[in-house]
Amino acid sequence: MQQWAIHSERVITPEGIRPATVLVRQDKILDIQPGHWTHPDFFGESMGHQVIMPGLIDSHVHINEPGRTDWEGFTTATRAAAAGGITTLVDMPLNSSPVTVTPGAFEEKLRVAEDQLWVNCGFWGGIVPENSGKIEDLLKSGVLGIKAFLTHSGIDEFPNVEALDLRKAAPVIGHYEVPLLAHAEIDSAHPDAHFLEEDPTAYRSFLKSRPRSWEDQAITLLIDLCREYRHRTHIVHLSAATSIPAIESARAAGLPLTVETCPHYLYFKAEDIPDKDTRFKCAPPIREGANNDQLWAALARGTIDFVVTDHSPAPPDMKKTASGNLKEAWGGIASLQFLLPVFWTAARKKGFDLVQLSRLLSRQTAAFIGLGERKGQLKAGFDADITVWDPDARFTIHPQAIHHKHKVTPYLDHTLEGLVTRTYVKGRKVYDQGEFVSLPTGDLILRS
Repeated sequence: MQQWAIHSERVITPEGIRPATVLVRQDKILDIQPGHWTHPDFFGESMGHQVIMPGLIDSHVHINEPGRTDWEGFTTATRAAAAGGITTLVDMPLNSSPVTVTPGAFEEKLRVAEDQLWVNCGFWGGIVPENSGKIEDLLKSGVLGIKAFLTHSGIDEFPNVEALDLRKAAPVIGHYEVPLLAHAEIDSAHPDAHFLEEDPTAYRSFLKSRPRSWEDQAITLLIDLCREYRHRTHIVHLSAATSIPAIESARAAGLPLTVETCPHYLYFKAEDIPDKDTRFKCAPPIREGANNDQLWAALARGTIDFVVTDHSPAPPDMKKTASGNLKEAWGGIASLQFLLPVFWTAARKKGFDLVQLSRLLSRQTAAFIGLGERKGQLKAGFDADITVWDPDARFTIHPQAIHHKHKVTPYLDHTLEGLVTRTYVKGRKVYDQGEFVSLPTGDLILRS
């Protein structure tokens, strides 16, 4: 029987950070012993002052396979995740071809993913006008929830829905007690919407073309529907701080509303983004520093539940890196491998500690995807998904160290704090000091 132990002076437990030894038997955590515990039946080693914490969970990833594996794929995405200390991903339903809006498309995705997973992987299903009255079969097939776009998704096969479509689906979503995840922008008339036509290489033009009011309007609609149907509602990649008061009011009223944001909305600010640099294009856009400070404050007081990447890669030619045309460039930021160090580099300057980091990157994300009773904490009986990292180590991102399929990312050449040294998935060491040291044995995660 495989059993081993790992010690550190800084282990993040449900009770806080303490010197402890994590005991693992097979794929589960057997126990957490205080201090440096040893036993002849357990192979043990100490990581000194490196942090041992629950594996990170990223519930917003565009893996794009099958159909667009030249953008990304299960092998490259899950290896990048393992290198970043992420032990569980949830794949979005669009960008792959076919899009995941039918049980058949979902079954095809599962067949392709099997035997390619270096980390665990779950899946969201999608709602589009065509299937808005037929999502029960998709939910029965094992997806963890349903994703909607309220504006054009960028993929014609995944058109946006409107309130009527969501009303058809809301009772079913509520019955199955899964979340409805929504890209919360409504493309409405705005006096600045024409700016990108006039100057397509200027970041300020792109920012003006997707105003905060688009998010505010969409979030108001989603809150109204949540109030009416009482189904779990989740706002993905919150960018506009102007929506925070409405979110806080809804939560104070007891509505089942959750919210995420992404590292790029916390780490970058619009004032510093150069023109013609399409690596920064995403939707909603990265906004000004004052806006992002309000996101940090909302994160600190618990209005925003967790942080995920929205990893959305594309080949360099689709990013229009040569022309710098923000109107034509694919909107998406590749960052999966760097969730932990990007967030930590910015968060520690804002006064966040390691316990808060673990809560925002692991524990609360696990609860959101329905795995809070087995993942997201170092606790007896939980899955042995474990990340070891040095929060004080500094490193610079170079292309040769990136495991995403493409190296186009706005984090290139940035020096970050927080180096992942080991990643364990189900008790098996997958990543060690820059090397992948096991076969791909991650689990397909299906809703039972």
